[in-house]
Amino acid sequence: MKKLKMSIMVSGALVMLSFVLMSFVQEKKPWDVPANYQSMENPQAADDAEMIKIGKMNYARHCKSCHGNIGKGDGPKARSIDADLGDFTSAEFQAQKDGVIYYQSFVGRDDMPNFEKKIPDEEDRWALITYLRTLKK
Repeated sequence: MKKLKMSIMVSGALVMLSFVLMSFVQEKKPWDVPANYQSMENPQAADDAEMIKIGKMNYARHCKSCHGNIGKGDGPKARSIDADLGDFTSAEFQAQKDGVIYYQSFVGRDDMPNFEKKIPDEEDRWALITYLRTLKK
């Protein structure tokens, strides 16, 4: 009888522990990107050195503190953010359409702030996306 009680208590404790641990794990929820963004294409050439340079400067100014030096989501502010910051070098990120990256980068959601006012120039926005495309593994 004593063993049964102990077994039930241990099982209960394990169940409670699993619920506590699950509450710390954030699910990566998909982005709901409007159709007009999904069809957008970057008007800049992928190898435009000047646009890559401008994009890199904008990245350093606005993105690096959270997303890290090379876009792995490991910047100094990343530790204080509960959300998954993604990995810009990953095949999954790089496979996204330009307009999807545009929406995620400038409209944002949750912990990803809106950057439409901070980077108002359309050419600068596309330059940033051109730079992000250089971060492939």
